[in-house]
Amino acid sequence: MRTILESWQVWAFLSAIFAAMTAILAKVGVQDINSNYATFIRTVVIIIFLTVILAATGEFCPLSSITRRSQLFLCLSGLATGVSWLCYFRALKLGPVSQVAPIDKLSLLLVAVLGVVFLGEKLSDRNWLGVALMATGAILLIFKR
Repeated sequence: MRTILESWQVWAFLSAIFAAMTAILAKVGVQDINSNYATFIRTVVIIIFLTVILAATGEFCPLSSITRRSQLFLCLSGLATGVSWLCYFRALKLGPVSQVAPIDKLSLLLVAVLGVVFLGEKLSDRNWLGVALMATGAILLIFKR
């Protein structure tokens, strides 16, 4: 029997909650400083936080135990994350969080399409409808009347 902590849905929902908190907290935090420097501070906090988690759980492992392929893709993912964060914090600095975040969440549509194209994932018609509704909702939130 699976526990609640073994459910990807629970972790995805928690991710959404913390992503929402991130947007609000970052919008307030970036008001009085350069957005790139704000991203740097956030990254340092994340590194310290993850170092403590890995040390406490004994999950550190030598880089040599990770395949070159995994190392390459994790590095590329890290670069993409860094660029994404720089862009996100700049957008938060310049625009309202209520409109920046929905545009950022258009990544949901891109992830679904890229998952199908590059990873061979399958989405049902119902799944595609959900993706389309999320994209529509994000677009509706972008434009204020």
